[in-house]
Amino acid sequence: MKTHKPYSLVALATCLLFAHSSCKKDKATTTSTTTTSTSTTATPTSLGLYETDSSIYKLLFIAVPKIGTQTVNQYLIFDTGSGGMVIDAHEILPASMITSSGFNFTGDSTVVDGITITNQTETIEYGADASTTEKVYGNLAYASVTVGDHGSTITVKRLPFFLYYKGVDNKGNAESTGTFDIFGVNSEYDVTFANGGYITSPFSYFDPGTGLTKGFKMAALGTSNFSLAGTYVPDVLTLGLTSTDVGSSSGFTMHALTAVDNYGYAVVIPCGFTYGSKSVSSAYTIFDTGTEPYTYLEDPTAAKDTAQLASGTAVYLTTTNSFNYDYTVSNSENLTYVESTKYSGTDVSIISLEYFLNNEYLLDFTNHKLGLKNN
Repeated sequence: MKTHKPYSLVALATCLLFAHSSCKKDKATTTSTTTTSTSTTATPTSLGLYETDSSIYKLLFIAVPKIGTQTVNQYLIFDTGSGGMVIDAHEILPASMITSSGFNFTGDSTVVDGITITNQTETIEYGADASTTEKVYGNLAYASVTVGDHGSTITVKRLPFFLYYKGVDNKGNAESTGTFDIFGVNSEYDVTFANGGYITSPFSYFDPGTGLTKGFKMAALGTSNFSLAGTYVPDVLTLGLTSTDVGSSSGFTMHALTAVDNYGYAVVIPCGFTYGSKSVSSAYTIFDTGTEPYTYLEDPTAAKDTAQLASGTAVYLTTTNSFNYDYTVSNSENLTYVESTKYSGTDVSIISLEYFLNNEYLLDFTNHKLGLKNN
């Protein structure tokens, strides 16, 4: 599997040659930044996404048309499996500033086109398991960032993000420009820095206005809008949660998130699952738009290191808060691997983008809750 980023909207799906597994295992810390809100009568803000399909892999992209003072027109993988905006410096900085070992500047920081690049460095790891881990090297940066397209946008005035100068695959080979461009929207921290800075969901820095709870919900995607060229679908996301959204009548099953030292609020949910005749009663899972086309079930008693489930195998998952999700594996949909936790190096299962086709998702940044809803 590889994280893959296309170079133009026309080429979105043609570039999806490999699966993207973006659920990450990292660390974290503390800081804050400014938010945007100008309305005194708050109403939720809607944003659209681009839905792409190479006929093998589906992916979601979100537009980032402006960073700092420059128009960039970038399309980043929309990822519920990580937290923080991650973007390749080669796409937004002069080439003379970038080397394979870091950025060319002296002192604590420098400003280029409205982007503040600090001397705080770190490495992010992405992957579904130990055998697919890829690494991204870069610095903490800050800028005013506009998100959205087709007239539906938000601007975060000072967003911390990860500006990377190099990314490598699990064998250490350098990846192409933009491979790891990711818009991670969950409440975890992609990475933290020695000065106490961190990056997390750009949406967590957006103030939706009076009377709304900071967070977002995501409509079920369906399957009709996915296309090779990438179809823009409006109103997939709603930023700013109403009292109804977070109330008991919303239909969402809410799950309290746990704060993890140096990691933020992990979107990992306790659960149990069954595949075929085998059950795992005590497990954890994450629902990840950035992993496609495979779901990964982690079984500590699995007979093999990794094995793909046969077509026709039924999978049932129940969270500790009694949210139920089930599907049947086919030759082309709901493809699933079962991995032994010793082999994978993790006990967190990853539910892929397939969940989001027919179900809804909600993240409440204020009260640290995640909502799941059968559509």
